[in-house]
Amino acid sequence: MNQVNLIGNLTRDPELAETSGNVKVCRFAIAVNRDYKDSNGERKTDFFNCVAWRGLGETVAKYMKKGNKIRVTGSIETCTYEDSQGVKRTGVDIVAKDIEFLTAKTVAEDDAASKKLQPINDDSDIPF
Repeated sequence: MNQVNLIGNLTRDPELAETSGNVKVCRFAIAVNRDYKDSNGERKTDFFNCVAWRGLGETVAKYMKKGNKIRVTGSIETCTYEDSQGVKRTGVDIVAKDIEFLTAKTVAEDDAASKKLQPINDDSDIPF
């Protein structure tokens, strides 16, 4: 079974793009701290490239930004390619199937969202 569950922080803002077949794809990277310290007492960090497709990718691009904490559940996918010098390379991505945003909204974000709401001007009689 190929399943991975990671919790980390975005290392850059997500990048939303569209394939030639008009499918949305969002690429982002997360930094995940290891749960142990090395012999010097320092905690190491691993960096993972992630991909989210279609609506999930659009949601990540819309609501997440560099530094936000995120949980990504998905699978590991590898690919091989030739770089510009003709050297064979291997790439590894985490393909997201489920994402949870773990950074709480700030008061400023809540205020900005509430300012977008327009009041309803309805003088009709309410039946209750």
